[in-house]
Amino acid sequence: MTMTSLAGVPAAGAAQAAGQAAHAGQQSVREAAANKKANKRANENPKDLTALRKEAQRSAQELEDATKALEKRRTDFAAAEKELKEKLKALEVAERQLAQVRRPVSQLAELLYQQPVGADGVASFLAGDSNSDTLRALANVNHMVTVRQHAVEETSTLTLHTQRLAGDAQELRAGNLLAEAQMAAEIDLLRKKSDKVVKSLTQQLVKLGIKIDKVEKAALGCNPLRAATANDYPNGLIPTSMLCPLQQKGHSLRADAAIAFVSLNEAYRKQFGRPMCVTDAYRSLAEQQSVYYRRPGFAAVPGKSNHGLGLAVDLCGGVERFRSAEFNWLEKYGKKYGWIHPDWAYRSPFEPWHWEYDPEADSVL
Repeated sequence: MTMTSLAGVPAAGAAQAAGQAAHAGQQSVREAAANKKANKRANENPKDLTALRKEAQRSAQELEDATKALEKRRTDFAAAEKELKEKLKALEVAERQLAQVRRPVSQLAELLYQQPVGADGVASFLAGDSNSDTLRALANVNHMVTVRQHAVEETSTLTLHTQRLAGDAQELRAGNLLAEAQMAAEIDLLRKKSDKVVKSLTQQLVKLGIKIDKVEKAALGCNPLRAATANDYPNGLIPTSMLCPLQQKGHSLRADAAIAFVSLNEAYRKQFGRPMCVTDAYRSLAEQQSVYYRRPGFAAVPGKSNHGLGLAVDLCGGVERFRSAEFNWLEKYGKKYGWIHPDWAYRSPFEPWHWEYDPEADSVL
């Protein structure tokens, strides 16, 4: 937003703006220290992916909360700008009124100069031989003096009013500029913090076998901040760039679900000595239609499946057998990572292989 300057900054407004700037500076120092500490934690190698996942989710939540607060501040900022424009407009009107009030004073003075009281001035009035013209002239003088006095008083009032308006406008402008600078600084700090956490998370995912291309485009889909954005797309039409690949080649999920699944997969690997077997994860709309017609009764209506949201997987390797050791382990520990076996999958249709990610069930986050 482009801001113009006002001449004649009131001392009180400048002092207040300076005080606000000092307070903002202290606040920025505290925020920078807190973010530095958080960034240090994020850059340290966590004991496991769960700790890093927790840090990434915390960073995402902080950024989301701050964004909401900043949006509210922008609304307040816009209201302050509107008030500033109104004050400047009122100032312009007051200055025009002041000019109009001053004009009769000069006109009256000129009229008195051009039409003196009587031919002999006030002498004829004092001698007692004044006529009606003299009396009329004196009445005009009296009226002009009264009008002039009123004009002087009104001019003084308007002058004070314009000075007050100018001071209010300057304070508003200083406050708006300060708020704008604070917003820019906060956004920059939060973005840097988020970038560092996501970079650390991406590096850890790569170490665990997540494949990304040379320019790390695939890693963008693993940014937990992208999870909410994926909801903006219709079921089964989420772009590949918005999905995070799994360790199991050819499969992907929404960022938060994928990161949680990698954590779960590592825990599963420690328990059974092998990674989880995945037959299906995210399904495009076309894939949903194919499965629906090939397996009637065992697939959701195309466009209604959690697979199309990137929040479901179909598993094999033992999990698909109800009450197997693998199924029981996943049922017991999956909730810790946000992965559950939905109630309907126990009954109708019976699908022990189908598991879904539920952020609310994720006790770690």
